[in-house]
Order: sequence, then C-alpha cells, then structure tokens
Amino acid sequence: MTVFLIVILSSFVFSLLLFGIGQKTFQRMTWFAALLPISLFIYFSSFARSIMDGEVFNFFTSWVPSLGINLDFRLDNLALLFTLLITGVGSIVFLYTTQYLKGHPKLMRFYVFLSIFMGAMLGLVTSNNIITLFIFWELTSISSFFLISFNNTESPSRKSAIIALTITGLGGLALLAFAVLAAQITGTLSISEMLQSPEVFANHQYSVILMVFIFLAAFTKSAQFPFHFWLPGAMKAPTPVSTYLHSATMVKAGIYLLLRFTPHFQNNSYFFTTLLIVGAITMLYAAFQTLFKTDLKGILAYSTIGALGIMVFLIGIGTTSSITAAIVFIVVHALYKASLFLVTGTIDHQAGTRDVTQLGGLRKVLMPLAIAGFIAALSSGGFPPTIGFIGKDLIYEATLNGGLNPTLLTTMAVLTNILMVFAGLLVGVKPFSGKKPEALGEIKKPHFLLWFMPMILAALSLLFGLFPAMVEALFTKNITPLLTGEASPHLAIWHGFNLIILLSAITILGGIAIYFFWKPSHKKESGMLKFDAFAPKSLALKFADLFQRISYFLTRTFQNGYLRRYVLIILVLLTLVFGIHVFINPRIFLELKEIKALNWNEIVILAMMLVSIIFTVFTKSRLSAIAGMGVLGYTMCLIFVFYGAPDLAMTQFSIDTLTVILFVLVLYRLPKYLKLSNRTNRLRDGIIATSFGTFLALTIIEIMNENPIKSTTQYYAENAYTLAKGKNVVNVILVDFRGFDTMIEIVVLSIAAIGVFALLKLHLKKHEK
Repeated sequence: MTVFLIVILSSFVFSLLLFGIGQKTFQRMTWFAALLPISLFIYFSSFARSIMDGEVFNFFTSWVPSLGINLDFRLDNLALLFTLLITGVGSIVFLYTTQYLKGHPKLMRFYVFLSIFMGAMLGLVTSNNIITLFIFWELTSISSFFLISFNNTESPSRKSAIIALTITGLGGLALLAFAVLAAQITGTLSISEMLQSPEVFANHQYSVILMVFIFLAAFTKSAQFPFHFWLPGAMKAPTPVSTYLHSATMVKAGIYLLLRFTPHFQNNSYFFTTLLIVGAITMLYAAFQTLFKTDLKGILAYSTIGALGIMVFLIGIGTTSSITAAIVFIVVHALYKASLFLVTGTIDHQAGTRDVTQLGGLRKVLMPLAIAGFIAALSSGGFPPTIGFIGKDLIYEATLNGGLNPTLLTTMAVLTNILMVFAGLLVGVKPFSGKKPEALGEIKKPHFLLWFMPMILAALSLLFGLFPAMVEALFTKNITPLLTGEASPHLAIWHGFNLIILLSAITILGGIAIYFFWKPSHKKESGMLKFDAFAPKSLALKFADLFQRISYFLTRTFQNGYLRRYVLIILVLLTLVFGIHVFINPRIFLELKEIKALNWNEIVILAMMLVSIIFTVFTKSRLSAIAGMGVLGYTMCLIFVFYGAPDLAMTQFSIDTLTVILFVLVLYRLPKYLKLSNRTNRLRDGIIATSFGTFLALTIIEIMNENPIKSTTQYYAENAYTLAKGKNVVNVILVDFRGFDTMIEIVVLSIAAIGVFALLKLHLKKHEK
C-alpha cells in the first residue's frame, strides 16, 4: 500500500519540488518534468498482465477511521484503462509542452498545475472510497481552473475558467450529496462494497434522488447538454491543456463515474433512459455545431462534446455490446482527439492562426504533421484500418440491437458520425490540402517533438486498428463482464458484408460529401449568433447576472456596513422566528407554586438592573451608556454568585471589565455627546427590542418546561474526573472535551486584541490621515 500511495501522491510532491528548482533552472531542464508521467505509465503498465488475467489489486490505508474515510484504492480493468490514458497521454503532453511553451515565463507554473491535475485524475479513477473520490474530483476542478486561466492577463481566459469552475463545482456538490446519501443507504463508504448490493439502490425510496445527483455530477463534468457550454470556452487555455483535459482526462471523469456506478442501477430503466435521451441530444446538437465553426479548436471542442454524448448514449442503451462500444470509443476518442489537438497546436505555433478559412497547403512544410493529422482524421471518421473503424462498427452494432427503437437509435448515430467525419477531415486534412494562402507568409519547420508526439498517437490509432486483439485483451475482455456480467463481443476489423458495413460506408461517404460541398465561413458562423439568445450559455449568464443584481441589492440593503443595521436585522429575524414558534405551537405555562418569594438582595439586584437599563437607553453620552452596560453586566455577576456559580461570575466579571475598558479606549476620541435619531427610529428600535425580549423570555419558559436530555450531562459528570482528572465539570468541558473550540476562541480573541492594540498605537502624520 505504501508504494501505491506514494505513486498517487507523487504528482503533488513533484509539483512542490518544482518550486524549489527555480524558474531559470527549470527552463533549462523542462524534459525532467516528463519523467513523472512516463514513470507512472510504466508503473501502471506493470499491472496489465495480472489484471488481464482477472486479478484485482486493493490498497488500503486508514485515514479518518472514525468517519469511515480511508485511503482505499482499487486497481481493476476499468481503473487501469483510465490510468494508462492519463499517464500515457500525459507523457505525450508533457514532452510536447517543452517545445510548445519553450521560453514562456510561467512555464514552471504550468507544469505545477498540470502535475496536480494528473495526480487528481489518478486518485479519482483508483479511489475505492466515495469520499476520497469526491476529494480528488474537486481537485480536478480546481487544478483545471488554474490551467484554463493560465493566460490570466486575458479577460476571456479568466471568464472561461470561472464558468468552468462554476459548472463543474455544481457537479461536485451533487457528487458529495450522492456520496453521503449512498453511504447512508448502504452503510459503507467503500465503492466495491456498494457494488455488492445494487438492489439496495434500485428498491430504495431515495433511488430517484441518487440518480439526479449522479446525473448532475457526470453531466456537468462530461459537458452534456445543457451544461456543455463550459468546454468550448475552456479552449482559451494553451493547446496542451486542451489536449490533456478534453481528450483523455477531465471530461472523461463523468463517463468513468457513470461506468463505475452502472451496476448499481442495472435494474432501473429510468437511469438508462435518461442517459439515452441526454446523450442523443448532446451528440446531435454538438455535431451540428461543428458545421459553423471556423476555429480549429472550436471545431474540436464541439466534436469532443459530440463524442462525449456518444459515450453517454451508448451507456444509456445498457446492453453488453453498447458498454463494449463505449469502452472502445473511450480509447478511440482519446487517441485521435489528442492527436488532432496537438496537430492544431503545432499549426497555431508555426502559422500563427487557427482559422480554418485561412489555412491550406501546409503539407509542403509540415509533411510529418500532415501525415499524423490525416491518420487521426481517418480514425475520427471511422475509416479502415484504424481503431476508429472498429469503434464505429461497435456503435452501430449496439444501436441495431438496442431494444427500444433500433431504427431511431441507428439513424441518430449515423447522422452524428457523418458530421464527426466532416469535423475530423476539416481539422486533420483541410489545413494541409490545396494551395498555401499568401497571407500565411513563410512557415518554418517545427521542432521534431511538435510533430512526433501527435504522430505517436496517430500511429497507435492505426496499430490498434490492425491488431484489435490488443484492445480486447487489455480492456473489453474484463471490463464488460465487470459492468454487465456478460462476455464482451469479439473485436475484429472485418466481420463480412452486412448491414453494419453498409452503414459505415454511408457514414464515410456522407462525411466526405459534406466536407467537399460545405465550406465553413465567418458569415455562416456569425449567422448562428442570432440563436445565441436561446443557447444554454446565454441563459446561464443571464441568470448569473440576475443573481448578481439581487445579491447586490440584498447586500446594500442588509449589509450596508453599519453595525446598527446588522444588529437590527438579526433581532428582527430572531423575533419573527421566536414569535412564529410561540403563536403556532404555544406550550407556555408557569407553575406559580414553584416560584419562590424574592428576598431583599434579589430585589436590590433587580432594581439595579432596571435603573442601569433605563439609564443606558436614555443617556446622551456614549461613555455613560458604556458605564450603564457595565453596571448591568456586574449585576449579572452577582446573580451567578448568589445562585452558586462563582466560576461563571468570574468569567462574566472579566469579560464585562475588559469590554468596558476596550469600549472606553476606542471611543474616548469620539464626540462626547451622540446626536440621537429621530422619534420614529427610536420607537421602531423600542418595539423591536421589547418584542425580541418578550418572545425570547417566552421561549426560555417553554424550554424550562421540557424534560432535559440527561445523557450528555451524565457522560460529562461520569467522565470528567476519570478521563480528564478534573472535579470542575465546566472547566473540564472547556479545556479537555472541547479543548479545540476553546483554543480557537483564544486565538480569535488574541488576533482581535493585537488588532485593537495596533490601532491604538497607530500614530499617523497629518498628510497620512
């Protein structure tokens, strides 16, 4: 366990070590950062043989046992798939960045955030404790925020990062709610133990709420409609960030969550129907949007949303073949999308533009990059002999055997894939074909890492297509039975002439036709802007603006900076709460027989209290009012003394003395007499104060008539001496049982005292005042 924990935490430790290296030193050895993901990839690959044979590795370390939160990790086929993608694509991205951002003044900071993000993703996909999964889930959102806003001097980058954090943060809250509720239902925080009792989820009264929570978490993270709009905005980040976050890691976290918990809802048709509908809407909407985009990263962003929609759509079909198709498509998409992103980054790096309408003929200078883009485009469109072809065939096999409405499901899949063929060709082929526009000027050959890294990914797409048994042995052979309980279909590049082959041919020919006959332009793109008012992003921003306006109004109304306003609002609210309680459920009565006759000292104290209150209310001097309040506090001390609570009396005496001294020190420079407010305000304040005091007194009388719960009292009384070696129960509670509370209170008071002392000792010159 120790080794595995070190591996998971190594990315965080590495990010801390980078600060010690220094910016200038790191600039000369950026390759050093790539050793981390490469080492992690080798480490996780060492488990491949054993996991292929059906073995599962569990790693456990106690963390917060009293709450059931442990560092519990589990490495099975599903986790291995994602760890290899995270570290494999991560190695490519780390190496690519050494040249893409070479000489950037904030390069070290970039690697710090990228390392933290990688560690968070590894922790997420290997966590076997639902709370630790949530913690790593939130770390991915936070670290991605810093990566998206890397160019923080640019307003669009900052805005996009805030939107991404807001949407994914909403999903994080939903995941936390799911974790807490699921733990309450199953009685465990262990995900593997939850999986052993899926019927508990299916038959429980809160199963619908659980589905809503997991849907919110997955849909926000994996950019499903209508939460998809954060992902195109996140393209403001540098290309390596877009490559890593939006092809192989962050956006796949929601897909991982759905796959991991699919067995929980295996018998719940609403679960799969919802996924089917949301996935279908997302993939069709996003694929259609690619027709109108002219920025290469914008095209890739919407094609990514479409691909994520396909994955959710396949999980929603809920059959063995559809789950297998989803798993294969995760690999397919990671390889071709990461390759196309890196191709786009190199084009932007060398040509200075990503505008597809201004690009062409780059094959003459960037031939190796053109080859990588061409292969990745083939895989994206499902051309043989790439792994994309096998993935597309599996999609059609799943829709044709979908059960609900095979014709409709297949039609939607074909339309989506046709547009995905178009998008792939537009990014991977269009910039390199035809003649080079004169406006591009001279383009230099890039560093070999800028074309070799996307070439590796493209070559893997081709390799896995030619030898699909590698993908089957590594992933689908054991993952599909893990999720469905049935053996996965055999992967092969050729199954003979059938309907699936016909659909594949229609898809490829349809995509090629659109590519040649539909030319994206800025005019077409701007024509779509008239529909922006109804887009989810616009509606969300309008809601955010309305929320901000309401918040501003409430803040200026209730929190205007005047202490008297704060006190007034608090008292009005408490008066309403107490008053509603008293009137709705009156349970107030007094046993007059139990009320003892007042003796002379109680009468004297009561008289002193009344005089001090009247004096405080009607005096025109601040210092006199403070003195009156001090007298009132001392009379309370006398009550504690007479009723056998000397420790409380001493505490009250100390607090009142200190309060009076501090008030005098602070207020002695202020005017001697305070101009009172008008009669209306005084009448208002008097009514509020009287009402609050009355309802508070009635509530206290009600509490006195309730039977007190003795268990807590008995515990402290029985254990004060045996555990804390103290005879004064109150002191033991403050110092031992609630020692941390007392310590924090002391710290707060100390900070306040230091602040007051600093203000008192502050001597400003005339021009500084």
